[in-house]
Amino acid sequence: MDVEIPHSLGRDEVRRRFRDNSHRIAAGIPGGMAEVKTSWPSEDRMALSVTALGQAITGHVDIHDHKVVFHMILPPALGFVQPIVEGAIRDQGQRLLAAPKD
Repeated sequence: MDVEIPHSLGRDEVRRRFRDNSHRIAAGIPGGMAEVKTSWPSEDRMALSVTALGQAITGHVDIHDHKVVFHMILPPALGFVQPIVEGAIRDQGQRLLAAPKD
């Protein structure tokens, strides 16, 4: 599943906002029982793993000049909630992009 979110911030600013605020991703997952792990295998890619209620969603976020693309892999057991997951990714992605400078 791919979710694209446009931006006009420039890659450096998007990287900074995602690095500084990735810890907030778990707060946007209902139930408060999610574990989120991130890493940066390359300058413009953030790897992402979300585990909640015994299920894991993995993938990565690619940072482009005018958009970020969340590429997430849903396990078959969660296929029926894809629209909900897409909405949550879009909402959290926009929040990370809108996060103010600290």
